[in-house]
Amino acid sequence: MRLKDKVAIVTGSGRGIGEGIVMRFAEEGAKIIVNDVNEVDAKAVVEKIRAKGGQALAVLGSVADRAVVQKMVDTAVAEFGTLDIIVNNAGITRDVMLHKMTDDQWKAVIDVNLTGVYYGIQCAGRVMREKKYGKIINISSTSALGNAGQLNYSASKAGVIGMTKTAAKELGPKNVNVNAIAPGMIWTDMMKGMPPDVLQQMDMMLPFIVPLNRKGSPQDIANLALFLASDESAFITGQIIFCDGGMKM
Repeated sequence: MRLKDKVAIVTGSGRGIGEGIVMRFAEEGAKIIVNDVNEVDAKAVVEKIRAKGGQALAVLGSVADRAVVQKMVDTAVAEFGTLDIIVNNAGITRDVMLHKMTDDQWKAVIDVNLTGVYYGIQCAGRVMREKKYGKIINISSTSALGNAGQLNYSASKAGVIGMTKTAAKELGPKNVNVNAIAPGMIWTDMMKGMPPDVLQQMDMMLPFIVPLNRKGSPQDIANLALFLASDESAFITGQIIFCDGGMKM
């Protein structure tokens, strides 16, 4: 098992990409802290992991609250003895064109997608510095390169790239790897909830914008996260890996 006896936190792991990552990590032997704002979703994922013989606990709450993030770290150490991996995955969207965006829509996205990642890096990084080992994986997005109607989201995900590279420089001497994944079009509940006409247009455009001619799945991201969480990636840090079917080359 590639993560045998490792302890991992994955934020926003009650569904979608986060759920895919925790299930993959658990299959490879990791002990998991599941986090989500939705209690039903988080507990359901914990039960799925336990039903397959894995170990998992839920810590509820938003990563926009430093106390919640610190509780995840404290719970990992108290219940499982240490912390080896954190995946800063939790994210939200409040899509609207720039001229219509409100301050509340801006702040909500920045608080979760950017400040929440900062809390995750800092709180987990303190433990990892002391033990001189750790894997920090941040979830950015192809939208970091700019996407109309997503000024807040694009800014937050571009900020994640900057934080990833800076944290990699600071934590590298302590044997902590910090990398980011930039997913493209991933078929999750968030995407499924888009208006039907938007989805239809997306399907029509798919062959022209994604060379592999398909949407990604949470498993595609989970497999990459597994590699970055494992010791197979020991000499990789400060990298932003696009997992998007070739959409952004």
